[in-house]
Amino acid sequence: MDQADIPALLSRLSSDEDAMRKMAVFKLQSSINDPAFADVFISSGGLVILRRLILTTGGNTLAYSLQSLSRLLEVDMGWAIFETTGAGELVERLVELIVTHPLVNILRGAMSILVAVVSYLQSSRGTTRTPGAFGFRALKPAVAVYPQFFEMVVSQLNSADHALCANALMLLNALIRDAVTSDSKEGGGKSSGTGEDWPKFIKRLQDLGVIKAVYILMQSSALQDLAHPLLEFQALTKVLLRKWRDVRVDLERPEHRRALKGLHLSSAPERRQNLDPGTPKLEDTPPPPPPGARKGSKRHNPEKWRRLGFETESPAWEFDTTGFLGMMDLTDYVRKQEDGFQKLLLEQSTKPMHERCPIARASLAVTLILYEHFEVDKSDVEDAKAYLVLDGMKNYDKIFRPQLLQWSRLHTASLQSFFRLWKATGATQDDFEKVADLLSILIEQVVGQASRTKDVQEVEEELFEFEYSRLRELQMEILELTFEEQWGHHLYQVRDELKHEALQFVKEQRIRCLLQGAWFPKMTNLQNTHDEGSVGKLGAKKHLPWRYVKLSHNRRYLHYSDYEIQPALEPLLEQLQEKIDLSTISSVVSNVSAPQDDTSSMSSMSTLKDISQTPKQTSTTKITINSFVNPHDDGLQISHGDEPAERAILTLLPPTHSLASEWLDGLLMLLNQAPITAETNKLVGLVSDYGLKIRLLNMRVDDGYAGQSEGAGIVPSREGLDDDYYYEV
Repeated sequence: MDQADIPALLSRLSSDEDAMRKMAVFKLQSSINDPAFADVFISSGGLVILRRLILTTGGNTLAYSLQSLSRLLEVDMGWAIFETTGAGELVERLVELIVTHPLVNILRGAMSILVAVVSYLQSSRGTTRTPGAFGFRALKPAVAVYPQFFEMVVSQLNSADHALCANALMLLNALIRDAVTSDSKEGGGKSSGTGEDWPKFIKRLQDLGVIKAVYILMQSSALQDLAHPLLEFQALTKVLLRKWRDVRVDLERPEHRRALKGLHLSSAPERRQNLDPGTPKLEDTPPPPPPGARKGSKRHNPEKWRRLGFETESPAWEFDTTGFLGMMDLTDYVRKQEDGFQKLLLEQSTKPMHERCPIARASLAVTLILYEHFEVDKSDVEDAKAYLVLDGMKNYDKIFRPQLLQWSRLHTASLQSFFRLWKATGATQDDFEKVADLLSILIEQVVGQASRTKDVQEVEEELFEFEYSRLRELQMEILELTFEEQWGHHLYQVRDELKHEALQFVKEQRIRCLLQGAWFPKMTNLQNTHDEGSVGKLGAKKHLPWRYVKLSHNRRYLHYSDYEIQPALEPLLEQLQEKIDLSTISSVVSNVSAPQDDTSSMSSMSTLKDISQTPKQTSTTKITINSFVNPHDDGLQISHGDEPAERAILTLLPPTHSLASEWLDGLLMLLNQAPITAETNKLVGLVSDYGLKIRLLNMRVDDGYAGQSEGAGIVPSREGLDDDYYYEV
């Protein structure tokens, strides 16, 4: 519309005929977002006419009027309509429409205007000459007339109209932001907008179901139309958590004192007093009454607060790290799980103090873990929209964290998981930080990996049912990755040292198997040859006798004898007729392969014990011990320069793969050679890995990162010193 037509437009807007006004305001809404047009419209007195239309009309005329004012405010013009006479009447009309009017197009326009009014002071342009014209202060008189205002705004979050739903959420965001920031500007006193403490205002909205409604929206499929206000609400949730943490617990404040007293009363202290204490523990023995105390006076229970899991009998200072947020979480858990809380206290009271799970301290630890997991300190309300743009409007599962809105339920479920881990690990209070580390990994795995649409009840169940063994594996993987990244070659050096230690350990284990001795079935041929493992020309086989082999105590000789049957008792070393000097062995060879049907695990020192008197050849494995041939003894003629030949001096036929691994690698290690079987190498790796894990479990991720202490590594100056010194012994 041309600017020259504005006088005629204003004339039609002022007409008494509704049809003419409706057509005029319909055209106005499509042109008023042009700054040049809007400037002429305002200078020609258009704001007065527009305010009259909003106050007196209804139906589509009212809807078009509201839309026109909303678009005018979007181009940052027309704010004077709220700073002139009659502004209060206009705001009251908008509040009235939200409370009483059913039409969606009217509700959308009214909420959009109130969002602008409440948010005006939060913008960079937010300067006003009229106190109370903007922010929630401007709405307060009207809300007093229509106290159901908040309830109606929250109810619109369930609307099927996405635009109305988005406007309602934007209005709630503006109200929350105004309450929080106004309170901050006034130094933590009363909120300039709400006229009450901001926590009470937030509690009022929560009681109306705003958390549940936004949680459902965040998990719905209608995110594209609601992305901006939902992200802003998520960011504001972090702001609120941060503000609650910044509130210091002060027992001079009645609400804080009542909360702490409620914890004590919920613990059922009278039940403990009525129990038969039996023989008191040392730590339970009350101190003697102070001098001058009246007889019969009621003394303070020496365990009043430590019994609940605080470190001292002055619990207020223990909330310094978590602030009032930690007290809220603890009192919320006790209120919702009062029976379980009391039962847990009774169970813990039967244990020595150092074995008790400190409930209060655990609750504060869980609060901090969740606080760090959701990166609350990194939140910024104004970054929400920018973050959404940077992520391309598609990665909703990465951006939205609906579980954050279920903070209280997550805290309760995580705290119960802490108790479960404490019991499963048999922890004492010295192990508190280790259990907290385990819980942090559990939360990262379950809550951090939860999809956007995963219900909080599923998350709670998974937290409680997560297998402890799997959690330990995750902990070790994280520790190894962390230390490998931070320490690099230092960790490799530790691994090499542990592998060497593991090799020595396994070597000793394998040699001890040889020292204990073992039975081997022996194949005998009709035709005797130098090679015991060869088969005669006819291939005929006689009976399968036994061969018993044992290493001497000095580890220098291998003794053996053949038997037709196994005696009831294993032969003594001096009963074995043959022996081989280990120094004469040239090589040990074998055809050891992977086990087929041998399901036994890594064998220990006990080997072949329960075997039938008629053994079956269950394996084709053969171990051959060779020695260099003495040509003069064998009557062989060799020329000078020829290398000495080898021959087999002993052949063993182990019936199982584990026995073959023990004896083959045991003999090789006796000869200072490396083991070759997969079973032994696997055992070496297993032992070294356990050694590394034990060392890592005794360390925290942040150990060694703090750097050197002040002054460390600086060479002292010799200035002013002479050679007159002495050693103090």
